[in-house]
Amino acid sequence: MRIAVYGRPFNDPSVIPYIQQVFDTLAQHNAEIYVHHLLNEYLQDKINTVQYKVLESTDSLKGFIDIFFTLGGDGTLLDMVTVIRDSGIPVIGINFGRLGFLASVNKSDITAAIHAVVNQEFTLDSRELLRIDSPANIFGEDNFALNDVTIHKRDDAAMIITHVFLNDEFLNSYWGDGIIISTSTGSTAYSLSCGGPIIFPQSNSIVVTPVSPHNLNVRPIILPDNSKLCFEVETRSSKYLVSCDSRMAVMDETMKFQVEKAGFQLNLIRLNNESYLTTLRNKLLWGLDARNY
Repeated sequence: MRIAVYGRPFNDPSVIPYIQQVFDTLAQHNAEIYVHHLLNEYLQDKINTVQYKVLESTDSLKGFIDIFFTLGGDGTLLDMVTVIRDSGIPVIGINFGRLGFLASVNKSDITAAIHAVVNQEFTLDSRELLRIDSPANIFGEDNFALNDVTIHKRDDAAMIITHVFLNDEFLNSYWGDGIIISTSTGSTAYSLSCGGPIIFPQSNSIVVTPVSPHNLNVRPIILPDNSKLCFEVETRSSKYLVSCDSRMAVMDETMKFQVEKAGFQLNLIRLNNESYLTTLRNKLLWGLDARNY
């Protein structure tokens, strides 16, 4: 089995023993290990020798790599989506961060999780992505998002007006700090912190969530995920921000953006001892309110 490992450079040296554990456990299962070249640069002289090959950015992954592991938090897994793109390679994240909705494997469960993956004791949880298009093609070929696409004012700017069209019909003009277009996966991320609803992954929905709206009667709206959304930003300032997951662009002119489904999915690995509902309960601490005791 060919297993690839992806991660960002870590500022915290306390994660090194866990990284070592990942490689040691994979080696014990006789996996053919490939390490993304960015992680390989970081690992030099930091872990004991484990035989692996370096995965260059130009390598063709589809039909070659069987499983992708990410080491880090949810942000690391979001970054990795631009590496595997539409290859369909199953992904599992080992959480070295904090919350970990996507990177759901705890550091204490590394050995058990790798054993389950190698022995194919898992199911695939397919997640839809969004694609953003614009005349300037601001994100190039990486114009897709697993969590969300956002349009946001700059920190020192006045509020912006975002005119929104749904399937070529006018929906609303949003006055405020910005707007979030979220997938069901991203409904537990930025959208949730701005009052958006939690959307079950198989709901075939996206949510449009206003950020600090000027009009208090404006609320998030849930739409079918086959919707085509168009946006045009009006601002008194010269610049505003557009993001696609963790990638961000600074815009200095009025531009129209189109957001719709990307046309491919990300296959998250769901171990047999976990489910989306258990993840919600554990990460949001449901049932742990001190008033219940």
